[in-house]
Amino acid sequence: MPLALYLLAVAVFAMGTSEFMLAGLLPDIAASLDVSAGTAGLSTSAFAVGMIAGAPLMAGLARRWPARRSLLGFVLVFVATHVVGALTSSFPVLLVTRVVAAVANAGFLAVALATSAALVAPDQKGRALAVLLSGTTVATIAGVPGGAVLGALLDWRATFWAIALLCLPTALGFLKGIPARTTTGHDPTAGPALRAEIAQLAKPRLIVVMLLGALVNAATFGTFTFLAPIVTETAGLAELWVPVVLVLFGLGSFLGVTVAGRLSDQHPGLLIVAAGPLLLLGWIALAALAAHPVALLGLVFVQGALSFALGSTLIARVLYEAAGAPTMGGSYATAALNVGAAGGPLVAAATLGTGLGNLGPAWASSLLVAIALIIAVPFLRGSATRPGSR
Repeated sequence: MPLALYLLAVAVFAMGTSEFMLAGLLPDIAASLDVSAGTAGLSTSAFAVGMIAGAPLMAGLARRWPARRSLLGFVLVFVATHVVGALTSSFPVLLVTRVVAAVANAGFLAVALATSAALVAPDQKGRALAVLLSGTTVATIAGVPGGAVLGALLDWRATFWAIALLCLPTALGFLKGIPARTTTGHDPTAGPALRAEIAQLAKPRLIVVMLLGALVNAATFGTFTFLAPIVTETAGLAELWVPVVLVLFGLGSFLGVTVAGRLSDQHPGLLIVAAGPLLLLGWIALAALAAHPVALLGLVFVQGALSFALGSTLIARVLYEAAGAPTMGGSYATAALNVGAAGGPLVAAATLGTGLGNLGPAWASSLLVAIALIIAVPFLRGSATRPGSR
């Protein structure tokens, strides 16, 4: 794989850490900026909204720019928002920086997805995507716990400075690692018109695979968001076990995305058929056995692996199905990822006030995957397993 892919993955790691670590910093942010915990939580929602809206908007804006210029610009904006966030004493200003950071993150990821597909052979998009998404999985393993420790030792502002500093070497790396004329597969002055690329969204198969990716990702983040009460209240483990469980999930996700990267280009249908039902059974098992610590720890690792193996395969299929939208296809994949990441926790949260209690999110994840499998049946019947089949 080209060096540029690994540079992109490092930036995705920094951005993923910024996105996920905020949940553990909210109490300190609320106290520091003199707002309630609920108000501070708006910063998480603002980031999700910025990610969803930012992907197509920024991809459309940057579609005629060379990839290096776009990626560098998005990273520098992301750095600037974290510097301002670290310096501000105003929560409204912090909220604005989170929205702008999310838009820059979404734009970067949309361009990075399209660029990663252009940097490799046409039948290696899944493997390239696996390298890129490994940045997200490593963020859950090391970045989020590291940010939490840094925030505890110093304060929440230190984590913002750390993210900004981490992005700077990556930005410099783009200048050498990505050729100046690299684009998302087309001459920046040629290729399909924007209207033609947007028209690709009328393709039923593209819509279906985006929906499948969103549903699986919603299931993943629905339970992931509420793992802490399952660990401490349902399984009865001490709070110190929460980061251990999150790291286990991250390790599983890294394994899943790595294995899927080797298989999803050649055998996407087979991987979906194998991983989909196992993922459903895993969420049901987690909901049923979460009170048993050993079972919970094992299932968290397995579900991390299956969730990211299946999810990354489906997102890779978005890139294949959107081949007629070379500059916008990455934004469609990004939108699918983030609709799931934003919607899953909302669905899961709605179950917490029911009789299902802390296990409601796991049952919600089971339902979301079950719906995805039902929708996937006609899609799989029309899918070949050869590389790049659509």
